[in-house]
Amino acid sequence: MRVNILTIFAAILVLFAAPTFSDNRTHEYTLENGLKLVVKTDNRAPVAVVQVWYKVGASYEYDGTTGVSHALEHMMFKGTKNLGPGKFSELVAAKGGEENAFTSADYTAYFQTWAAENVPLSLKIEADRMRNLLLLDEEFKKEIRVVLEERRLRTDDNPQALLWEASRSTAFQTSPYRQPVIGWAADIENMTIDDLANWYRQWYAPNNAVVVVVGDVEPEAVYQSVLEHFGPLKAQKIIPSKPRPETAQKGTKTVTLKSAKTRVPYLMMSYKAPAIVDTVGENAKVEEWEVYALDVLSSTLGGGGSARLPKELVRNKRLATQAGASYSSGSRLPTLFSFSASPTPKHSLDDLEAGIREEIKRLQNEAPTSAELDRIKTQVVADTIYERDSMFYQGLIIGSLESVGIDWRLYEQYVDKIKAVTAEQVQAVAKKYLRDEQLTIAKLLPADSE
Repeated sequence: MRVNILTIFAAILVLFAAPTFSDNRTHEYTLENGLKLVVKTDNRAPVAVVQVWYKVGASYEYDGTTGVSHALEHMMFKGTKNLGPGKFSELVAAKGGEENAFTSADYTAYFQTWAAENVPLSLKIEADRMRNLLLLDEEFKKEIRVVLEERRLRTDDNPQALLWEASRSTAFQTSPYRQPVIGWAADIENMTIDDLANWYRQWYAPNNAVVVVVGDVEPEAVYQSVLEHFGPLKAQKIIPSKPRPETAQKGTKTVTLKSAKTRVPYLMMSYKAPAIVDTVGENAKVEEWEVYALDVLSSTLGGGGSARLPKELVRNKRLATQAGASYSSGSRLPTLFSFSASPTPKHSLDDLEAGIREEIKRLQNEAPTSAELDRIKTQVVADTIYERDSMFYQGLIIGSLESVGIDWRLYEQYVDKIKAVTAEQVQAVAKKYLRDEQLTIAKLLPADSE
């Protein structure tokens, strides 16, 4: 029987893959074929989440191939040599589980959440579709229409989403972050089944994947099951994408969209900013504290109702109906620090831009108060504790960090690093990164506006 052969093979492989431990709940293993496994024990409920992360996403794609990572994600549910089309989802549903997948700029992930006793089954079916996917042309033709409809609903018919897409493609000139994850419509329409087959062969391999299991499990048992199902899969040569660093920006960029589908103007202001990956290794470009100070800066300006933008622009000056700031440091390439806001009927986007600039200038000239920092740090601790209540989110943090080349243990240090940020450091990164030379302004206007 095939299972018996795999069990014997797994027993042999155990001699070649030794675990390392960060604490008594989280265990890390690496198989001989390069697959990384991270198991985190959480015994609060008899359930578990299994996630398989592939280190490939939209930022790996080139012109003419945009959207292929996302399209392949759809096809991963369309059958293997051992499971027919739709049978994967039927199997999970029959046992009361939930399953889904998502594609980002940096990675593609697949997951199931169900009773912990089903973890071996998750591993079996995920290993199956890692190497035995059936890419049938008739299924592809149906699914590509689904992808086009998804793009129409989520982007083309959504003015704010279109603005975000236009803003990124303007802000990034050479970085692959200028490409939308779902792909450009023309690339989707001209995609072929061979495009997906080539992408699958190129990137879907054990040595380009991370398996994360969080829940009511025994780590060694999970490890043995991973050895049984993933251990026999052969590693393949992964050829890294050619680097496409962003060219230096030399002035403010502006893009304006008009849409008959919007009545309320919308403003986005995006500044180039580093990510955590820019702080690690011999080729680190910035000091580590800067990234954490940018996190605190984002919370100072837009982190909740008591932050500066909602307080000043919405409640005090009544320039905006909503205003916020966002920054995500967990990307594999330099990213953006962004503002978004909508004006009240009596004010224009120019008024709103001036108001945001005023708040930026105030922060550059005056460091945040100790009360502001205390509020932000308290909120970070609370959010972190809340996030750890979710098994899925615990796995999400581990998998996303590993997928962009960052040790997952960094998350365990996050709270302490945020607590160490000073008011002067927040002021310093506001001065360094919130500059016109690194700014892209995107405006959304009603079609009949002047």
